[in-house]
Amino acid sequence: MLGGIEAGGTKCVVAVADDDLSIIAQATIPTTAPHETFASVIRFFEQAQNEHASDLTAIGIASFGPVGVDPASSSYSEILETPKLAWRGVSYQDRLSHFGVPVIIDTDVNGAALAEQIYDAGKSSDTLAYVTVGTGIGAGVVRAGKPLSGFSHYEMGHILPRRAEGDTFEGLCPSHGDCLEGLAAGPAIKARWGQPLSDLSADHPAHDIEADYLAQLVHSVTLLHAPHKIVLGGGVMKTKGLIERIRAKAERYLAGYMKHDALDAGLQNYITKPKLGDKSGIIGALALARANDAGY
Repeated sequence: MLGGIEAGGTKCVVAVADDDLSIIAQATIPTTAPHETFASVIRFFEQAQNEHASDLTAIGIASFGPVGVDPASSSYSEILETPKLAWRGVSYQDRLSHFGVPVIIDTDVNGAALAEQIYDAGKSSDTLAYVTVGTGIGAGVVRAGKPLSGFSHYEMGHILPRRAEGDTFEGLCPSHGDCLEGLAAGPAIKARWGQPLSDLSADHPAHDIEADYLAQLVHSVTLLHAPHKIVLGGGVMKTKGLIERIRAKAERYLAGYMKHDALDAGLQNYITKPKLGDKSGIIGALALARANDAGY
């Protein structure tokens, strides 16, 4: 039986599944102090093992970051310089050693990318990128079923975009000010316009500004990784009409420079919403556990 944790800044989704990634049991646990959160996670897994008379074989974790994802590094599985101060230095492997099984860690966006590639959105996509736009902005890339990273996971939400015409907002990122996340994540939208994007009228200039910045990210991801598909998820992306604006602007930014069948006219097949909806993260965590079992 596989265990999975989608670890977010406000909540953790935990689940157990069979080898086909069919979820057997699932729960949502608030992300509070580490000792409280892990106590609840351990109780869930213990109860699942007892109820289903099956032991965990591996636990996959798709985590908020920054988090150590390099197995060769001493910081592997540790939460790094997160604004959640109580979580800095917390090791998933240490906290879950109780079960005596492999614990595999990657980012929430890499987990979601893996899940979307396994399922419909990227079934025929050898390389797929997943972008989440919510409290923060992050992007993950998988190729042939393997999440990509370097000495750390990618931080594409912190690129420095070209400023939209007339936009003088100073940005909210504590590290970079007006990086993409500082300009276009959910808190930045609310700070400058007082409401979530979805609550603003369809003719509000916020929609074009937001679409412009996210189209620049699509442009950058396309040039850097040449994925066969880019999936845009997260709370902000639920705004009506936003993905259509992004497609139009991204196509203009790409300007026909890259030629491939993946870049269809209008980018309707190239830029999509998640086929798994809000389940991408937890399915991705379970897929990380399965990949370990398969010797990936």
